[in-house]
Amino acid sequence: MATATTLQPPLPCPATAAAAHDIFAGDEQQQQKKKPFYLEEEEDDLVDDDLLYLDDDLRQQVMSAERHLCSLDEKYDHALQEIHNLTKEFVADEAEMRLMLPPFAPLVAAELDEILSDDLAVVTIPHHHGGGGCGERFVVPVLPSLDRALLTPPASVALHGGKSMALVAVLPPDAAATAAAAFEVSGADMPELTYDDIGGMEEQKREVREAIELPLTQPELFAAAGIDPPRGVLLYGPPGTGKTMLVKAVARATANAAAFFRLTGADLVAGGGARMVRDVFRLAREKSPSIVFIDEADAVAAARRDGGDGDGGAARHVNRVLIELLTQMDGFDGDGDAGVRVIMATNNAGDMDPALLRPGRIDRKVEFTAPRSTEERRMVLDACAKGMSLDGGVDLDDVAKRRDGMSAAEIAAVCREAGMRAIRDGRCTVTGDDFDQGYHAVVGKMPRDVAAEFQFYN
Repeated sequence: MATATTLQPPLPCPATAAAAHDIFAGDEQQQQKKKPFYLEEEEDDLVDDDLLYLDDDLRQQVMSAERHLCSLDEKYDHALQEIHNLTKEFVADEAEMRLMLPPFAPLVAAELDEILSDDLAVVTIPHHHGGGGCGERFVVPVLPSLDRALLTPPASVALHGGKSMALVAVLPPDAAATAAAAFEVSGADMPELTYDDIGGMEEQKREVREAIELPLTQPELFAAAGIDPPRGVLLYGPPGTGKTMLVKAVARATANAAAFFRLTGADLVAGGGARMVRDVFRLAREKSPSIVFIDEADAVAAARRDGGDGDGGAARHVNRVLIELLTQMDGFDGDGDAGVRVIMATNNAGDMDPALLRPGRIDRKVEFTAPRSTEERRMVLDACAKGMSLDGGVDLDDVAKRRDGMSAAEIAAVCREAGMRAIRDGRCTVTGDDFDQGYHAVVGKMPRDVAAEFQFYN
C-alpha cells in the first residue's frame, strides 16, 4: 500500500544578515530547489484510490498529514517573505551606517532650501556669525529613514559632519530659540544712554517716543482714544545723525516695560536669514511686549530685483529674507497694543522695498539730518561736553558757528579730539585752543566727496 511522503528541507535560518541577503538574492531556480515537493499527480491519484481501502482512522490521519503539509508550505512562503523584508531593512540600515560613520563626527546645522527627490535635497549652510554673504548651498543625500513629511523648506535640519554631509535629522521648530535669544539686549548689555544725553533732535525724539515708547508705557492712552498704535517706525538719514543713538535711549527708557532685540542687516544676509527673522519674531511675541530693532535694514529690505546680474543666488536669498520680514510684519498675528514694535534704521531710504514701507508695516517715517542751525549744534555740543573739564575761556558758541552741515557724530568727534589733545599735553582741562585743533583735525580729514554727500542730505 502506497503512503503519502514528502521531503521537507529545514527552514533557512541564516546566521548573519549577509546570509539572509544571499538567500533573497538567489535566482528562482535555487529557491525552487529549497521548496518542499509532493508526489507526482499520478502517484497522488493512487494514494486517493488506496484511501478507499483504509479504515477510517488511517484515512483521517493521512488527510490530516496532507493538510499539515499545506500549512507548512504556507509558513515557508511567509518565512521567505520575512527574509525578504528583513534583508531590505538590513540594506537600509547598512546604508545609514555608512552615512553616519565616523560616529564621533559632529552635526552641522543648515536650512532646507529644496527637495530634489526622495534621496537628495538642497541645503544652505550659513557662514559664521557676522561673516557676511548668503551661506553656501549644497546638494546632499537624505537619510532613508527620515520622515519625508517633515522635510518642508525652510526647515532647520542637521547634516552629518563627515564627508557625506548627509541630511540625518530635522530639528524642531524651536531649535533656533537659543540663537534668536542671542539678539536680545538685557541686563548689563542694556545701554546707559538717556534722552537727556542726546543734544538736539527734539522733533525726532518726540516722534519716536510717541510711536514706540508711549504704546508700551502708557497703553491706556491709546485704548481711551480708540486707536491702534503704530507697528513700525523707519529712521532714515545720512550716517552720524543719531539714529542708532536715539534707539539706544528708547531701549533704556523701555527696559522695564518691554524686551529689546537688536539685529543688523549683516546678521540677516548670512545664510539662514529668513529662519532667523522667523525665530526672532517668534521669541519677541513670546516675550511681548517687545521691540525689534533692525539696523542697516536696507541690506535685506532693498527693492526686489530679478537677480539676473550674475548674483541670482544672493538676490534670491535676500528676497526670501524680505518676504519673511513682510510676513512677520503683516499684521495677521493679532499683536495689538501689547505685541511687537519694529524699528528700522537706514542710510538709504530710497532703496527700500515699497511693500515694506506701506502703512500697517511701517506706520511712521522719521527723518534725521545734520543740525541745521547754530542753536541745534550748540545743543549737541552741550551734550557732548557735559562731562568734560572745560577751561573758562572755552566758547562753545564759536565752535557751533564754524560750519554748517556738521553731523552730530562730527561734533562729538571734535569734542573727543579736543580732550585727546589736552591729555597729550598732560592736562586735565580742555581749552579753547584744544577745540580749535580738534575741529581742524576732524574737518580736515573728511574727504570732499563725503562733505558733498552731507550737503546733499541737508
